[in-house]
This record gives sequence, structure tokens and C-alpha cells, in this order.
Amino acid sequence: MASLDPARLRPADLLRLGGYGLRSRPLRAVLSALGIAIGIAAMVAVVGISTSGRADLDEQLAALGTNMLTVAPGRTMFGDDATLPDDALPMIERIGPVTAATAVGTVSDTPVYRTDRIPEGETGGLAVVAAQLDLPGTVNARLAGGTWLNAATARYPAVVLGAAAARRLGDVPAVWIDGRHYSVIGVLDSVPLAPELDTAVLIGWEAAESHLDFDGHATRVYTRSIESQVEAVRGVLAATANPQNPDQVDVSNPSDALIAQRAAAGTLNALLLGLGAVALLVGGIGVANTMVISVLERRAEIGLRRSLGATRGQIRTQFVSESLLLSLLGGAGGVLAGAGVTVVYAGTQQWPPVVPLWAVAGGLGATLLIGAVAGLYPAIRAARLAPTEALGAA
Repeated sequence: MASLDPARLRPADLLRLGGYGLRSRPLRAVLSALGIAIGIAAMVAVVGISTSGRADLDEQLAALGTNMLTVAPGRTMFGDDATLPDDALPMIERIGPVTAATAVGTVSDTPVYRTDRIPEGETGGLAVVAAQLDLPGTVNARLAGGTWLNAATARYPAVVLGAAAARRLGDVPAVWIDGRHYSVIGVLDSVPLAPELDTAVLIGWEAAESHLDFDGHATRVYTRSIESQVEAVRGVLAATANPQNPDQVDVSNPSDALIAQRAAAGTLNALLLGLGAVALLVGGIGVANTMVISVLERRAEIGLRRSLGATRGQIRTQFVSESLLLSLLGGAGGVLAGAGVTVVYAGTQQWPPVVPLWAVAGGLGATLLIGAVAGLYPAIRAARLAPTEALGAA
């Protein structure tokens, strides 16, 4: 005696049934899938571009080194500006894991002018900074042109311009400082780990003391340490630089600014991801709308299949699979589009293109979830149609 149990639908059967519903109305299917694709593409592109930018930043930091710490004077208990002791630099150099240390000192109340014809108030916001000769090697500064200070030029009226200072002053052979021309002997490239040097006009330590009444106090000390000992060095720098008043010393890591920059970028990424989620929601509504209309238009088909023995479960599975297939097509297109945008944008910025695997997997997972949720109600509605009702309505 033949079994009366309904036959089970194989995965290949479900795929054909789902594909039939999409092929019968291709334009509607494409438009519905497009909503999903836009949302997924936005999310993948945001994550990919952000990750590519961070990969480029990490490469730069790895090349520059993240073992640089800076020491600067803080404030006294009365709120006044503190100063570092004269022996702060040699004391710091005695710390075992410190491999290099150098200092700069800001020469206060010393404006810089392009020529002696510039009005007094138009200083351009540039600072005259006394520098030790080993500054470039410690902060990994590179010359864009000219030469760095040496034992001879550090005693005479000669300066090296930071990158931003050179842009503001223009291509000049000399600058006007405190009633005297100072020859420009070099220009630095931008210094990522010491951005304050970009707006500096750097002069030799001895020349600053003899020509500009510099008091000789360091306003910032840069140190390089053994990578594995950076935290330990940071813990003793304040007490070493100023044993009498360690609370009047600020110790910072240049990467702190980069962390803050990443946090700001993370906020923007969260906003863009939110917009992508809204696009996904709109796409999900479009899929649900398509499936509801599909149920209404295909009542004759549903009635015929029910009359031929299809169960409610098989009808539900058919429409859910169609919704999943529609969403998956949109998700796959969105992932490819988002990856393409990431590659193109990273190429224009000369970044390494990176599309995290979790973003691809998450995008496809989100589309399957949306497809299941969007297709559930239409599938249940289709399954509840009685054969006679469906055939009669058709």
C-alpha cells in the first residue's frame, strides 16, 4: 500500500521553486534586491575603508616606531607654568632602557617674519624653538630640502623650518627674527609623531642662548626606549626629570593623539553604519512588500499546489526560500559593490585595500536574517489559504 505521507522537498526543489518566483517578475525582484544591496554595500564599504585607513596608519607607526615618549613641564600647585630642571635631559638619558633622548626649548616672545617689511602683528603663529643636534634622529624627522643644524651652524644665526612653517613663509633664503636676518639652511618634512615641530622655526641651542636670550630650559624632551620597556620607562620619567616635584611633569605618548583621531573616526563610522542599517531596513520592507504581493498574485498557483497534495509547511518553505534567495542575491551584490568601493577608494589614497572577512560574513548573515523575517509573514499567509479559497479567488 502506497504511503500517504507527503513527499519532502529537496534543497534543489526549493531552489527551483524560489528561482521560479523571481524569474517570473524580474524587474520587481531586481528593485527589491537593490534595496538590500545598497544597505550591505554601505556597511561593507564603511568597514572596509575604515580598516584600510587604519592599516595604512599602523604601517606608518610601525615604520616610525611607537616607543617614543615625551616629557613636558606641567603646572605648579598655584596654577603657574612649571619648568623642567636644567639637568632633566641628562638625568633621563641615564634611565637604562632609554636608547635616545633629546630636547627642544621654546624661545618665548620671539615672533618670526618673512622679511623686515612685515607688520609686527602678522607673525603667522610660528614659534622659535631651540633644538639639540640629535633631534631628527630621535623623532625620526626627515629633511625635505637643505641640511640640518651641525656643530658649526648651531652657534650662528641659521634656522631650519618645519613643514607648516615653510609653507606659511614661502621659499625664502632668510627670515627676520628679533631685528636680524637668520639664514634658512633646511626644511623638514612633516613629523607625524611630533606635529608641534611642523610650525616651528628651529635654531641651534647655543645660538638661541647667545642671540635670543633663551633661558636654556627644555620645554619638551623626546625619548626613545626599548619596545618592551616603554611602560616601565613611562612610569619613572616624571620622577627622573624632576625629582623634587614629579607632579609638575607631564608625560605623554605621541600615539595618544592618534588614538583620539581613531575615536573620532569611530564616531563617524558608527553614524555611517547607522545609515547603512536604515538602508537595510528599507530593503527588508521592500522584500516583505514584494513577497506579500507575490502571495496575492499567485493564489491560483498556491491553490493548485495545495489541491495536488502540497502541505502548509511546504508552501511556507517555498515562500521563505524565495524570500531568502531574493535577499541573498541583494546581499551578494552589496558585498561585491562595497568591496569594489573599498578597493577603488583605497587605491586613490594609496592605502592597502582591506575588507575584513567578518564584514563580508556579517553582511551576508544580515541579508539572510532580513530575508527570513521579511518572508515569514507572507509565507504563513500563503500557507493558510485553503485550496478552494485560493482557486476560487483566482
